[in-house]
Amino acid sequence: MRRLAAAEWVDWFNTTRLHSAIGHMPPEEFEALYYAQNQPNEPIGINR
Repeated sequence: MRRLAAAEWVDWFNTTRLHSAIGHMPPEEFEALYYAQNQPNEPIGINR
């Protein structure tokens, strides 16, 4: 039971808690927003 509780806490901490350093949004949402705004225009590593 303790392992499940620990796993649930880690999931909450990493995905849904509000974090003041990133504008009071969940880390998962902040990361998705960051990558949506910072996508390269062309795939990297493809020679033409």
